[in-house]
Amino acid sequence: MENLYMMKERTKIQVLYDACDAIFSQKELPCFQQIQWLKNILDIFEAVDVGIDEFSLHGTPQGLICGHAISNITYIHIHECDEFSIGVFCFPAGAIFPLHDHPGMTVLSKLLYGSLYVKAYDWLKVEKSSCGIISGVASTVMDGVLNAPCETSILFPRSGGNIHSFTALTPCAILDVLSPPYSQHLGRPSTYFSDFPIPSLPGYAMLEEKNLPEDLVVKGAPYLGPPVEVCMYRLEEENAFETSLTSPTLFRQQF
Repeated sequence: MENLYMMKERTKIQVLYDACDAIFSQKELPCFQQIQWLKNILDIFEAVDVGIDEFSLHGTPQGLICGHAISNITYIHIHECDEFSIGVFCFPAGAIFPLHDHPGMTVLSKLLYGSLYVKAYDWLKVEKSSCGIISGVASTVMDGVLNAPCETSILFPRSGGNIHSFTALTPCAILDVLSPPYSQHLGRPSTYFSDFPIPSLPGYAMLEEKNLPEDLVVKGAPYLGPPVEVCMYRLEEENAFETSLTSPTLFRQQF
């Protein structure tokens, strides 16, 4: 694996893409060292590395997205293929992304700026009813505030807080790497939940599936950061993804 000093020869986002492509395109599951490598790369990211000016309220001479001017939850798509996706969620202060899961996924999240309240759970016991509703008992993994700068967080299919919600305490942004990405037809839809703390068992809650919240609308914004050189065989996958951006598997997206 390359040392971080070698990143000087490429942009940070290119290094991240290349690392994701190398790790998630292999037949074997990523090992701990590989995930740690990705974490180390993400740890040194700043908002400007993905085309965001975290301080500006108005247009910037560099043509960056103005982080503090964002008034709705906004998703900046950077790349998606069959094996992984890279993108940024931007939140205005007070915005809430409700409790949702990441089925069979490994997710690395880097808070680029701002303060974010996170509530996260892992399943202890889960079942699906005859009508297909998912519910069960979950343990609390996190119930607290992240303040940038902070380390990249990692969640796994069965640990690390696979089911989580976000509340933006200030304007903030999260750089996400998901592997594999959400896919309705491959059995990886995003499921939303209500949580009901169990008074007699502090740190535990009952979770119950609910419909996609009607008020959850995520706007799309163009990626204005450094260009990413995508492998040719990835371009077909990227183009296929572009044609399906309106799919409601994760949220209602507006462009």
